[in-house]
Amino acid sequence: MSSSPNSPIVCNLPRVTIVGAGRVGSTLAQRIAEKNLADVVLLDIIAGMPQGLALDLMEARGIEIHNRQIIGTNNYADTSGSQIVVITAGLPRKPGMSRDDLLKTNAKIVVEAAKSAIAHSPNAIFIVVTNPLDVMTYLAWQATGLPRDRIMGMAGVLDSARFETFIALELGVLPADVKAMVLGSHGDLMVPLSRYATVNGIPITELLDAATIERLVKRTRNGGAEIVELMQTGGAFFAPASATSVMVESILLNQSRLLPVAAYLQGEYGLEDVVIGVPCRLGCAGIESVLELTLTHEEREGLHTSAQSVRRNIERSQEVLANNK
Repeated sequence: MSSSPNSPIVCNLPRVTIVGAGRVGSTLAQRIAEKNLADVVLLDIIAGMPQGLALDLMEARGIEIHNRQIIGTNNYADTSGSQIVVITAGLPRKPGMSRDDLLKTNAKIVVEAAKSAIAHSPNAIFIVVTNPLDVMTYLAWQATGLPRDRIMGMAGVLDSARFETFIALELGVLPADVKAMVLGSHGDLMVPLSRYATVNGIPITELLDAATIERLVKRTRNGGAEIVELMQTGGAFFAPASATSVMVESILLNQSRLLPVAAYLQGEYGLEDVVIGVPCRLGCAGIESVLELTLTHEEREGLHTSAQSVRRNIERSQEVLANNK
């Protein structure tokens, strides 16, 4: 039956909730709205802060030429019906801290955020950004009970972008012409795959010597800490927000992009019951598939060493949560 001329037209626009209105969360809200991907709900526990940020973003709509709604709230009920929930809430790193140093505080924050968000958006896909990222993604998977295709962590896109940036700076080429892939945990044990890195299809092994490539690999592994040390008062947020928005875009637009994602593994790469960065296809259902690359012995060892470190921290996090009950 067709509606009458006077009946209101109801449009089910996609909605993305961002839990945590700090620098990463608020910048991500800006990216999503200005790319015209979805309406955004920005949630934080600090009264007034997400509301103020949302109003500021709303006042920029006419200048940026989009009509997306941005809502600031302290109430999870306002996140109801979200297609995607991104968790950025948690303490940031300070100089001298590792991502793992944040485990005790952020474990409780992420678990509570995941449980609260899934209660209002049971069909949502979850993306975790809070550090230590691989462990936090595992905890969110546990807390929500979601199948692995609907929960993932953002790390590989960011780490790969950093590797690409350092290669481009070294060679003086356009960053968009550089493609790279970084696997493993989001930390010192990440595994940049140098032999898969190219500049317009040309392997970097044809353009750079081994010592230079190793230097760029080390800088990539230390990419986040380098920014923390420079800023002193916080960590990176522009690039993490951009990396997360790429994942959101691939899911909402069903682009089926092949991206490095922190995913729960069930035997792939010889790993089980751990979250680690691997190449995945992202579409409207979340993780459509995990691609198993043929790794060298050294690369596979590096990935397994990375996974062992994540697993140890998962065990630590379980103890922390058990003691907080």
